[in-house]
Amino acid sequence: MSAETRPFVPMFSIDVTAEAATQDATNKIDANELICVLLKQLVEGQQREIKLLEEISHHVSRHHRQRQVDIAHWKEQNPDLARSCRIAAEALVKVQNQFIHNMTEDVADNHDAWNESEYMLSEFVDRFGPRLSHLNGLLTVMSQLAAAPPQPAEK
Repeated sequence: MSAETRPFVPMFSIDVTAEAATQDATNKIDANELICVLLKQLVEGQQREIKLLEEISHHVSRHHRQRQVDIAHWKEQNPDLARSCRIAAEALVKVQNQFIHNMTEDVADNHDAWNESEYMLSEFVDRFGPRLSHLNGLLTVMSQLAAAPPQPAEK
């Protein structure tokens, strides 16, 4: 491997020909002026950050808004299926609650064994993990596609 030498580029330069009296005058910077310049740079930086954050927010939310429009359109085109999805989502919530209840009972009964046996912990994760993950996925889809519950008639 050959070592390449890069040319040295100084970050600043010093004028050695200037007189001492003029050098002292040029080195003095008004503290208030310096503070104003630095504050101005801070404000400009913050304004650039805000603009970038607004662009990022717009870019990220655009896909979400389009998805919401698509789902609303689907619900209008399939009102019966949307109502069925709402009923299914309500049923899945009950199933999920019972499943989580069973899982927490298993945790309370067997958590001591998990410290002693990695096999027992793996069994627990294998038994509950994929089912809970898939159940959450199904519930998410059904909830998104579900029609809004009927509003009670105003009196």
